Amino acid sequence: MDKFWNWKNRKVCNDAEEETAERILELRGTIAEESWFADDVTPKMFKDELLSGSGDITVYINSPGGDCVAAAQIYNMLSEYPGKVTVKIDAIAASAASVIAMSGDTVLMSPCAVLMIHNPATIAFGDHNEMQKAIDMLAEVKESIINAYQLKTGLSRAKLSKLMEAETWMNANKAIELGFADGIFGKRQSEESQDEQENTPDEEEQTNVSSFLFSRKTVNGNLLNKLTKKSDGHSVKEIFDRLDTIQKFI
Repeated sequence: MDKFWNWKNRKVCNDAEEETAERILELRGTIAEESWFADDVTPKMFKDELLSGSGDITVYINSPGGDCVAAAQIYNMLSEYPGKVTVKIDAIAASAASVIAMSGDTVLMSPCAVLMIHNPATIAFGDHNEMQKAIDMLAEVKESIINAYQLKTGLSRAKLSKLMEAETWMNANKAIELGFADGIFGKRQSEESQDEQENTPDEEEQTNVSSFLFSRKTVNGNLLNKLTKKSDGHSVKEIFDRLDTIQKFI
């Protein structure tokens, strides 16, 4: 079985210059190629490996997301782990991976990393009753995800729901501002912190630096509005219908 997780041990020196072993968990790629729903084997394997050692854990995440059931179980396991859990997002923590990131006692992001949250999705088949069941299920899954986000950020459920609805992408500064992350990691962090203290920008400049937040739906909506304004009032659908008609004669 191809695993999306990998354990490593790294020797580090503490303040007393004594070497200790640091446990590292790497989560790379899709969170479970197959769903952990009704899977008793894979979650047990992950938990056995998690509890096979002791001490603090550093979790590195670079994942576009995946199965929300697997993410929920990993979130629970890491949240209940007796040692300190530090999460480091070194590239991307999107969708289900962002839920796992919330399990960290401390969540740090690379200055180049991004975090994305959105509504859960599924595939359904059947009549209107089956479709309604799928809608109800997704609504409950969304509420459960909001639980994890709210515990970490302290934001209101309404605010988090809107951010998920818009499919929101955050860089490190915005994630810290909203409470999804606690800081930025990297070898230049201490130097930059010192420079900021010596040359503190004004409030407006600080806001501009930290306010990068990308909403795919907002951008798409703005683009469609601009197309409509530049097309003498014709709707976007009319424009695409005309283009489709022209292409048939080319």
